[in-house]
Amino acid sequence: MAQEFPDYLNVDYGDGDGESPEDYPSLEHKIEKAIEVTKTGLEEYENPAVMWTGGKDSTLTLYFVKEVCEQFDLELPPTVFIDHFQHFEQIHDFVDHWADEWDLEVIYARNEDVGDYVDANGLEPGDDVPVSELSEHNRHHVRDILEYEEDTFPFLLDTYVGNHLLKTVALNDALEEYEIDGILSGVRWDEQEARADETFFSPRHDPEIYPPHDRIQPILHFDERSVWDAFWHFVLPETVEGYPEGHVPQSDTDLPDGMTQADVPISPKYFAGFRSLGSEVSTEKSAENPAWLQDIENTTERAGRAQDKEDLMERLRDLGYM
Repeated sequence: MAQEFPDYLNVDYGDGDGESPEDYPSLEHKIEKAIEVTKTGLEEYENPAVMWTGGKDSTLTLYFVKEVCEQFDLELPPTVFIDHFQHFEQIHDFVDHWADEWDLEVIYARNEDVGDYVDANGLEPGDDVPVSELSEHNRHHVRDILEYEEDTFPFLLDTYVGNHLLKTVALNDALEEYEIDGILSGVRWDEQEARADETFFSPRHDPEIYPPHDRIQPILHFDERSVWDAFWHFVLPETVEGYPEGHVPQSDTDLPDGMTQADVPISPKYFAGFRSLGSEVSTEKSAENPAWLQDIENTTERAGRAQDKEDLMERLRDLGYM
């Protein structure tokens, strides 16, 4: 990481402070701001990357990155995919497929130390992992940063220790290894209370906690409905040949011109009723119909996620979680 960080940057860390999705009333307003933030991020940072989970928000962010790079002749940055060992298999398939279709460089961020122990001992999600068997690096995070005192922790993503080791440590190690100074992320104000005070350019500069970097957040001002509207009116018509603008599929078979799920950059889990994608063992579908046909305005987007992690979100974010 460059020693002068962040002195070479010219970004407004207060951009978006005190705002909400209502300050961007139309989809056009939202897209205009997203393009502005994306362009600034790609031009200002020396070594940016895109956080890509395979979910709708990060895929929409990736769409803006691709469009801005093409329009302004900028280099397409790599994507970072956190492999926490508990993904739905369809997520891996989706990421692999569209990385190939869009010619993306994917950095797979993994906590190999935990993964190797789990594989060597045939553990399943929920089984205990002894802290003493971890590397010095991971023990430091468990004992000194998390101040966790138990002898073991469960191999589960949506827990305090599990989430930190499998996602945050994996991400921070990748940021350091690849000297990433700005990571474009698909977080939104309305998605989770702990994210409501974020700004479009959010500093993470404390070297005691994470490799100094910034979070660049182009769709912060989108709500769940506008994310899906952007897919039907822009993402699919502009990335899938023959997709008619504004067509909203009513099911996985209601795609135009003989298209299948594999032809559109939308995870099949959304077609199956999931509204938020977490781990395979702790995320459930919200309803039987596709995510965008559910009662988005009157129900909670992350209701299908394990709530112990949701309740810890603010502290996890202080430690570097997205």
